[in-house]
Amino acid sequence: MKCTIDRRAQFSASHRYWLPELSEAENFKQFGACARSPGHGHNYVLYVSMAGELDEYGMVLNLSDVKQVIKREVTSQLDFSFLNDAWPEFRETLPTTEAIARTIWQRLTPHLPIVRIQLFEHPELWADYYGNHMEAYLTISTHFSAAHRLARPDLSYEENCEIYGKCARPNGHGHNYHLEVTVKGEIDPRTGMIADLVAFQKAVDDYVVEPFDHTFLNKDIPYFAEVVPTAENIAVQIRSLLQQPIRNIGAQLYKVKLIESPNNSCEVYGIEAETAVTQMSAREPVVAER
Repeated sequence: MKCTIDRRAQFSASHRYWLPELSEAENFKQFGACARSPGHGHNYVLYVSMAGELDEYGMVLNLSDVKQVIKREVTSQLDFSFLNDAWPEFRETLPTTEAIARTIWQRLTPHLPIVRIQLFEHPELWADYYGNHMEAYLTISTHFSAAHRLARPDLSYEENCEIYGKCARPNGHGHNYHLEVTVKGEIDPRTGMIADLVAFQKAVDDYVVEPFDHTFLNKDIPYFAEVVPTAENIAVQIRSLLQQPIRNIGAQLYKVKLIESPNNSCEVYGIEAETAVTQMSAREPVVAER
């Protein structure tokens, strides 16, 4: 039986987004505060996913051996380093989150049966890389607070209560929504980016967070005057709002995940990604975490 396992590791390092072929003004225009000298740092968290057949001992790999490989090939070299100088790859491509994830894959794949590298630069920004040439995924996490009421206008109060329970109460209720937006694209071989991170964040803020934050969704957002603002419908509308703005920054909207509460979340895929995800889900192995 095939199984996927994950190993967590971490390292602390600094980096700077700066291209010597650009002027100081051009660097600051393209990279903002990330161009400041001498750089800035992060506590990176790394997840290495590996797949294989279970052996007679009930393991895919000996995790003690995996730990040593990751330490030898990655964390011992990157921990407390200036990433721009740590590896020769980062003299050609800036050490963005997505570029670091791809380079870690390249460093580990001769030693481990990797199927995914996931790298968190901080809890609200991370990249995923699956070994597909220059293709990578970048996710930002944000939040907004809003109220809603779940009720169809064509149904009676009693009928709505039967369907939606407490959520149908007339004056509504609120949530601190957490939103994760994932884009997909090709890593630029020089900048290391699949999309302008500042433009990506701005699109999410301008089209979703600012319009939705501190609203009563049913009354303040015209779309939800006729559409019941369930978590699922909110996620679908966020997808619609972001589809074109994400295209405009040169990436593809891959996934929207909306966490309504610790017990309730949903995710929808970008229009282009839906078919591929449906096909992939039929082939996914069992996942085990230790």
